[in-house]
Amino acid sequence: MRSSNLRELRVLASDPESDLSSMAADDIPPTIDQIRTSSAALTTSLVPRHQFAAFPCTIEIRPGTGGSEATLFANDLYKMYTSLLGTLRWQSSVISYQTHNEIGGEGCSEAIISVSTPESYDLLRHEAGVHRVQRIPATENKGRTHTSTATVMVLPKLGDDEGDFEHGTDDDPLAQIDMKEVKVDVMRASGAGGQHVNRTESAVRMTHIPTGIVVAIQDSRSQHKNRSSALTILKAKVAEKRRKEKEEEALSMRRGVVKVGAGRSDKIRTYNFTQNRVTDHRSGQSNHDLPRLMEGDGLIAMIEGVQEWDKQRSVEVMLALQEMEDLKKDSKK
Repeated sequence: MRSSNLRELRVLASDPESDLSSMAADDIPPTIDQIRTSSAALTTSLVPRHQFAAFPCTIEIRPGTGGSEATLFANDLYKMYTSLLGTLRWQSSVISYQTHNEIGGEGCSEAIISVSTPESYDLLRHEAGVHRVQRIPATENKGRTHTSTATVMVLPKLGDDEGDFEHGTDDDPLAQIDMKEVKVDVMRASGAGGQHVNRTESAVRMTHIPTGIVVAIQDSRSQHKNRSSALTILKAKVAEKRRKEKEEEALSMRRGVVKVGAGRSDKIRTYNFTQNRVTDHRSGQSNHDLPRLMEGDGLIAMIEGVQEWDKQRSVEVMLALQEMEDLKKDSKK
């Protein structure tokens, strides 16, 4: 109805001989705002909450391409997320932080942050993907701009003991795992960690045989704590893999859909230090105060823009899933 009203207003506004042209022109902007608000509300009502939206989460950060500069960027992202968590006043703890020794320990080869606040996954899941940085490294003596990457994975925390893992924390089959299909290795921890960490076999490595997913944790002196942390992360990774496979199967079967959104292997955001700009490649947003965003202050607004993009993408996924169900029903007739 509002769309037809808008068309009528534009016709009246374009008629110089109409006494109502001025009033019609004034009514166009609020009518457009009403249409946008109604459209956003409709999209929100159509899209169900993510199945793991209510869960706390784990953030994993690792350097990608770019050598030592990539480890420095991974460390920058680690600081950015810890600052964001502090701003939000969310409870968190560092499960693992491995330094990169080649550059004096300033780089990060791995960081895993456990966020205990419920529903934190719903916001932070949009940070998962490849982050790219363009800047002049401190070690560059010719002033050349280098491009490096770091990967961020955000996983829901679905349980922390073997009972939860085997039977699932809810009725969702994606969150269930058979512990008979998990190979568990224990060993002495290696690398940094103090004098005591290597005296007992406290490090734990778990392999989910069907998917080949491997998780290794060695930060605690307690094998039980490392085992619990490894199980939590393993279950989340398996569930996420299953969810993505289900989505991709549906999208591939939908007629007319070539590609919807970006996969986890695609870069999601570029941090251009020389131009003081951060660009999100999903929502198309740009932020021109990079230092403030790296401190976590401007990050929430960018994530909210990605949330709106994700709602539109979720509508496409819903349509794809429905078409897949319709095709299955037709094939049985």
